[in-house]
Amino acid sequence: MKRKWLPYIFLIPTYVIIVLFIYIPAADSFYSSFMKISVFGNRKIFVGLQNYLNLFQDPDYILAVRFTLIYTAATVLVSIFLSFFFALLLDQKVPGSRIYRTLIFAPYAVSHAVAGALWGFLLNSVVGHVNYLTRTLFGIQAQWLTTKPFAAYSLIIASIWKTLPFNIIFYLAALQNISSEVIEASIIDGTNSWTRTWKIIFPLVSPITFYLVIMSIISSMFQSFAIIDVMTKGGPGGYTTNMIYKLFMDGFRFQKTGLASAENVILFFIMIVVTVIYFSAAQKRVHYQ
Repeated sequence: MKRKWLPYIFLIPTYVIIVLFIYIPAADSFYSSFMKISVFGNRKIFVGLQNYLNLFQDPDYILAVRFTLIYTAATVLVSIFLSFFFALLLDQKVPGSRIYRTLIFAPYAVSHAVAGALWGFLLNSVVGHVNYLTRTLFGIQAQWLTTKPFAAYSLIIASIWKTLPFNIIFYLAALQNISSEVIEASIIDGTNSWTRTWKIIFPLVSPITFYLVIMSIISSMFQSFAIIDVMTKGGPGGYTTNMIYKLFMDGFRFQKTGLASAENVILFFIMIVVTVIYFSAAQKRVHYQ
């Protein structure tokens, strides 16, 4: 009888943490989204859907939603295809391949804030290495972090650089799991490298692609705050402010707790809709070996 309850006893700390730090804050955020809350939080007035209506009438929030869609789509698509390409290269049996794998996995070891600081220094308009190269090679010197559209490009490049190692690790493991007999049979049949890559190898790693796409979307939506805060702080003029950074600004900088709670709820439902649509549409194209 004791053994029957033992697993549940071991799970109690996990349940306590989940309830205290996920379910209760989520419920409080949903409740607060229908309230107008004073700066000090000592007074709450029920306003119904007014916070949501104010958001969709706010041009700054519409711009944040637009930038979120562009930023997420660019980061996810480019990182997925680049990581697959690099994984193909790293899967080749060449001298020094282990060294190359170690070097390309290095960005995964740093935090998003550190990644933002590194790219902020590289893209600095005065002492940055990127401007030095572009000025030397092409005679071009851009204000990467403070002008449009270069600020958006900077964030996308930094985010892709940070995301690539995670994706490459999974793709490399998937490629090493493909039977060599399948590849040899395709070579005997006379398929060229391009056809073999996109008609045979890429479909065989589709379960990994299925997983990485949803993880990359979550990362771009929720883990981009540090990179944006360090590199551009949402500027210039809110041009690089995405939904998670707008939530932070409204909730902690401007003390608009009710409005920020509504933004949190909207993000929650967006992720639910995206996940449901993605799972229902993309899972049919996944080929399990």
